Amino acid sequence: MSSKYFQWFEEHKNLSYSFLRIFVGIALFIRGLLFITDPAKVSALAVSEKYFWMYSYIAIVHLVGGALLVVGLFTRLAALIQIPILFGAVFFVHLKHGLLESGQSLELSVMVLFVLIIFFLFGAGELSFDNKSKSS
Repeated sequence: MSSKYFQWFEEHKNLSYSFLRIFVGIALFIRGLLFITDPAKVSALAVSEKYFWMYSYIAIVHLVGGALLVVGLFTRLAALIQIPILFGAVFFVHLKHGLLESGQSLELSVMVLFVLIIFFLFGAGELSFDNKSKSS
């Protein structure tokens, strides 16, 4: 039974990499959108006016970088510009709370950081504009 129904998936395993890129891109885009649409939350996160620019930068990078990841355009650059943000989230924000935090932000941030490093090193995958430009 499983071989009949899963044959297509077996033949198209390489698409899973692209689906992962698209999902991470959407998630980062939504994160950026949430930052942009809730300036009060950004101000609360920034704690001080001198850090407001940093959270604004993070929102813009997540919006632009997330959108680029979704379509697979300039994928390595889109991943690269987000890596420092996730590095900061892991090592300067979430690490002090540890793994037993109810929101599981550390685990999620580590995973997204790892996936972004993979996209930076290996590129976009099959379903992408980056891949289409190589084919042409």
